[in-house]
Amino acid sequence: MIFSEKLQVMRKNKGFTQEELAEKLQVSRQAIAKWESGQSYPDILNLISLSKFFHVTVDYLVKDGGCEKAVTGGEENWQEVAAFRAEAARNTYAGYGPQLESSRPSSCDFSYKKGDYLYIDTYVGRERFSGEEVIWKQRVAIWAMNYSGRVLGEEFSGDFLKEVLRNCDSEHPRGPLIYQAGKYLYQSKTTGDIACWFQGHEEIYYDNERVYECFYHGGCVK
Repeated sequence: MIFSEKLQVMRKNKGFTQEELAEKLQVSRQAIAKWESGQSYPDILNLISLSKFFHVTVDYLVKDGGCEKAVTGGEENWQEVAAFRAEAARNTYAGYGPQLESSRPSSCDFSYKKGDYLYIDTYVGRERFSGEEVIWKQRVAIWAMNYSGRVLGEEFSGDFLKEVLRNCDSEHPRGPLIYQAGKYLYQSKTTGDIACWFQGHEEIYYDNERVYECFYHGGCVK
């Protein structure tokens, strides 16, 4: 992940607009817009300000993200893992699968198993929610994703969100890049590698009004 992508994801994770971040850093909104579009690059003083504000190192900001290897005690077949994750998602929450007994007070839990792989999704909340998906292989955790979202409008449809998530694939950790049905439009953007380390944001619009958003991040664990 390059600097412009990192900045945009970090800003959205904080819930700031470009104008609000510019005010915090005492720069112009145009400067933030150019940094996020890759048209220009901050000087060292602004890089230091960004690192302090987002609690990351300057080294993280200036170096392109990526993993040398995505390994967990030996290299995994990540195409197989990603395909299992998509299949599990389609057969649990998104597919109206049966809920397990709550593992924590008021939590919603789903599970799917196939061969050596076990998938568990657990979340709390409804209109404002947070959760985690984890994949184990032979009882060893190899992949996880945390997510947190909120409903923004009365026209939000949980059925539409589930329809979107049933159309997930092995290339993306949530839904497809774009999906539309009637007046509903889903969009997502993910940076990074689904098998290694990624961050993303998804939104749903109804008749051009934003009614839902969710942030997510994760990758391999070892």
